[in-house]
Amino acid sequence: MSGATIGTVDPRSAHEPLDAFEPPDRHLVARGVGRRYGRTVILEGVDLEVHAGQVVALTGENGAGKTTLLRICAGLLRAHTGTVGVRGRIGYCPQAAGLFELLTADDHLVMFGRGAGMGRDEALRRGRAILGEFDFPLREKLVTRDLSGGTRQKLNLALALLADPSVLLLDEPYQGFDHGTYINFWDHCETWRRAGKAVVVVTHMLAELDRVDRVIELPAHPSRAERSP
Repeated sequence: MSGATIGTVDPRSAHEPLDAFEPPDRHLVARGVGRRYGRTVILEGVDLEVHAGQVVALTGENGAGKTTLLRICAGLLRAHTGTVGVRGRIGYCPQAAGLFELLTADDHLVMFGRGAGMGRDEALRRGRAILGEFDFPLREKLVTRDLSGGTRQKLNLALALLADPSVLLLDEPYQGFDHGTYINFWDHCETWRRAGKAVVVVTHMLAELDRVDRVIELPAHPSRAERSP
């Protein structure tokens, strides 16, 4: 398995619950988040707020800290400064699929489902339904190492969605997708929006920014800018 962590994250292990005075539609709030690697400042004073029914695009040059910010929001990396609060479960899909090479898709669904408190039958039912929406080859029963990059990423995305999280953190989740599946992904973003999920998508695909509610741009320096699509 790679160093990435995928699937549904229990925010209680890394974050404080949102303050009772926060509006109930506010699902993710990061304030003043900072992170350094040695003397190198990756993030400084970053604010990110995502409400239920919002899709937010996170953009910026390589090295701007997009993946670092998502990992902090997912509870997989500690911020050196600032706070993160979440409401409900988090589903995290990293850019690099962190899968077990010798397990099938069903094996992954059962294993990650158990981590989210699901039995085998429920995990398979939910997971196969999600995979079917992205035209995953369910009948082939291949182990992960025999799947194409795009097919691996479909499984990666399905694991993030498996436990029906209220917050979705997606780090370029369409890597390796063909054009049809890529468009299908953005159509699903609209479905998740209507379902009341708070969605953050790291993307370089500026042509699709008309399909999001807000764009947060992280420049490769301490100042941060926010703009509307």
